[in-house]
Amino acid sequence: MLGAAGLVPRAFAVTPPRRIGVLPGPHADIMAVVQRVAADRGLALALAEREDGRGINADVAAGRLDAACFQDAVAFAAEHPARLANIASTVTLPVAIYSRRVASVRALRPGSTIAIPRERPTLARALVLLHNHGLVELRPGSGLVATLRDVTGNRFRFQLTPLPEADLATALTRVDAAVIARPCAARAGLLPARDSIGLEDARSPWAGVLAVRRADRDAGWVRTLVASYQSETVKRFVFEHYQDSVRRPW
Repeated sequence: MLGAAGLVPRAFAVTPPRRIGVLPGPHADIMAVVQRVAADRGLALALAEREDGRGINADVAAGRLDAACFQDAVAFAAEHPARLANIASTVTLPVAIYSRRVASVRALRPGSTIAIPRERPTLARALVLLHNHGLVELRPGSGLVATLRDVTGNRFRFQLTPLPEADLATALTRVDAAVIARPCAARAGLLPARDSIGLEDARSPWAGVLAVRRADRDAGWVRTLVASYQSETVKRFVFEHYQDSVRRPW
């Protein structure tokens, strides 16, 4: 005969933590704060940190992970993981315009050379940023997939020079400005809010996403996860820790 200690009512069974796939850096650091907030709300999270994003979505779809927090909305839509759903915005890791020669976008002179990323989709993101700061005009509807062929207006005759993303920061010594994604900027010691002359909006189409299996999108734990991420505690952490070099779209 089993003792009372051997009987665990189903209602009180321990629920395993939900496993969240993240990348090192801001995504992992912010999710560690989310983890503490969620714990106070009765949701246990375990962070599965990966060196790159390859395989995270597949592991969520296969049930090896429960959620993914590493990808921007444009990349997620392009990958179109059929079994996953984008359930909430996380943070924007902004692309920005940097210069060692001028202190503002308006100070760029006609004919200035602006280096931009050669790789897609960062190229499109850079062109949208230049468009939003009034430096070029883009063909309507081209934004998320824009290329240099979609530049329809360049009244200041800026020389747009595509370079490998890894070379953009070092190019600042020989160009008038460069559009650099946050990971490359960080490796060069550049902070968007401190060092840039033009910053991507927090509500960019390239804001990060939180993704789960479609079958789980309405689950109670998912609602708690989203509420924990978009909580006042996380909002305060993002502002105090990153000073707008990581931006909050919610």
